[in-house]
Amino acid sequence: MNDLTDLTRRRFLGNVHTGLGGVGLMHLLSGTASAEQAAWQPGRGQTHHPAKAKRVLQIFCPGAASHIDLWEYKPSLEKYHGKPLPGEEDFLSFQGKNGNLMKSPWPFVRSGESGKHITSMLPNMARHADDIAFVHSMQSKTNTHGPGCIFVNTGNATEGFPSAGAWLSYALGSENENLPTYVAISDVRGEPPNGKANWSNGFLPARHQAIMMSDQKPIRNLARPGSISAGEEAASRELLARLNQDFAAANPAASDLQARVSAYELAGRMQLSAPEVSDLSRESAATHKLYGTKDENSLKAAYARNCLLARRLLERDVRYVNLYCSSRASGVDGLLNWDAHKTLKPDYERHCPIFDQPTAALLTDLKQSGLLDDTLVLWTTEFGRMPTHQAGTAGRDHNPDGFTCWMMGAGVKGGVSYGATDEFGRRAELNPSTVWDFYASALHLLGFEHEKLTWYHNGLDRRLTDVHGHVIKEILA
Repeated sequence: MNDLTDLTRRRFLGNVHTGLGGVGLMHLLSGTASAEQAAWQPGRGQTHHPAKAKRVLQIFCPGAASHIDLWEYKPSLEKYHGKPLPGEEDFLSFQGKNGNLMKSPWPFVRSGESGKHITSMLPNMARHADDIAFVHSMQSKTNTHGPGCIFVNTGNATEGFPSAGAWLSYALGSENENLPTYVAISDVRGEPPNGKANWSNGFLPARHQAIMMSDQKPIRNLARPGSISAGEEAASRELLARLNQDFAAANPAASDLQARVSAYELAGRMQLSAPEVSDLSRESAATHKLYGTKDENSLKAAYARNCLLARRLLERDVRYVNLYCSSRASGVDGLLNWDAHKTLKPDYERHCPIFDQPTAALLTDLKQSGLLDDTLVLWTTEFGRMPTHQAGTAGRDHNPDGFTCWMMGAGVKGGVSYGATDEFGRRAELNPSTVWDFYASALHLLGFEHEKLTWYHNGLDRRLTDVHGHVIKEILA
């Protein structure tokens, strides 16, 4: 029998011993789980493993900057210029039929000790060739600008997902309580395709969305009105803080309201810090000359000021800065400047000088100041261009099957090229790579295992790399 009538002293002690063992095992397992949880907590500056980088500068060129005219030299385009693309003579790309192969209008120049070929249109950027790790085998899931930009920024081709900057804001939190954790600097020519979705918080809490800034649109009107004394303002803040705390305690699910409160609190702290950081007059004449902020080309000068603003944000420990170069240009057929469907040569001869000096100056400045030692720089675009000319034009159509992105800075092996497209630049052929691989590598340098950086949403543990991605070890120092 195994009931109370059979409960002998020996059986009782045995059952107690077994029960205590189970309790002990449960405690041990819960302790292990607690230890694993305690190993990393989001938003506290903690990482999964020692990080090489503590902040990110992502330079984004919307419009699909042509890999075969900027970064990836293809001698076969010169050799077979004017001939059909073998095997794809009747291929229909984004805007339709393509013509024959078209060589780059400009020569490529060997640059740095690595001898990397870079277009002669980017002489200042070429000086950084030995610091850059190029990924020439990128592939996209879409050939349309809007979804393409969203895909490269969020890892998903549809809106509603967090951008890479939002993920890092969530993962690390702020290092400067008086400035945003994540800032997007838009071009004077407007926002990129799909606009603010490129720097959205998606399903992450609203506080992780980027704050928009630029030299043309600085944050203004944060100063205390003269009719209100400092004491009155302090008393008002104290009362509001109490009311907000009481409401939060009674409504723990009101996360959107709490995010809005946090945003207003940040705005209050930015009263002194934001005007100071955006005051470029504090920089020396030599610095302004280096960047080209006073260039006679107003578009170049505006972008140069944004580059200088980006450096000032990074040196004040803003975690993630998205710097956009180009969007819709007025008076130029309403097209994206990098989106050279009809007139590649004049388009890029107008835009490359805008990009070249200011961007190279920003990288030089980061390196000379030592910021590059713990800053990861990413250069991205949504997809590439066709090696053929678009039928009836002297431009190139969209090509999602092969393009280039690159990294430099903290933990990156400079002067290397990973992967390659085929001999014409049409498709990724050697070590095909995805945006998920690119971000898995970036997150690794920031101290995170990309599979473990997750947020539970709609029944799934979502992540920046979706269900894909591997670290590209060949580009890591």
